[in-house]
Amino acid sequence: MSEKVILTKAGYEKLLHELEFMKTKKRREVADQLERARAHGDLSENSEYETAKETKHQLEIRIATLEHRLGNAKILDKSEIAQDKVYLGASLTVQNLDTKDVLQYTLVTQDEANFDEGKISITSPIGKGLLGKVLNEEAVIQVPAGKIKLKITEIRYE
Repeated sequence: MSEKVILTKAGYEKLLHELEFMKTKKRREVADQLERARAHGDLSENSEYETAKETKHQLEIRIATLEHRLGNAKILDKSEIAQDKVYLGASLTVQNLDTKDVLQYTLVTQDEANFDEGKISITSPIGKGLLGKVLNEEAVIQVPAGKIKLKITEIRYE
């Protein structure tokens, strides 16, 4: 039995859109690339053809991965989450206790992570360090640059 993949609704939809793009537009582009490379003649010495074949192989691997993840996906039901603790899908405000900076994060799956949008993965050092914490709790988290101390000042589930 395959392991369930827990995704937020937005994460599920993002993967679904990516899969649709890969299976339609991207597959057509790669097929055209292969056809153009074949037209260049001798396939045994045709580096463009080899590159196009590898691109097709990587595309098919990604499609299979997406289909597997979506086929085993469970969309996060916020009603099943304790609203007073930090879990997947939480939007939170934290204060860095050393710099006094106030930061906003949303904890998401690795597929949804986008640091520029404040979406951090629950598998990242900060994400792991904040999981399960409650309002006003402090967390000391080891990051590549050293240790940071964060205090949770707000937890929201939208």
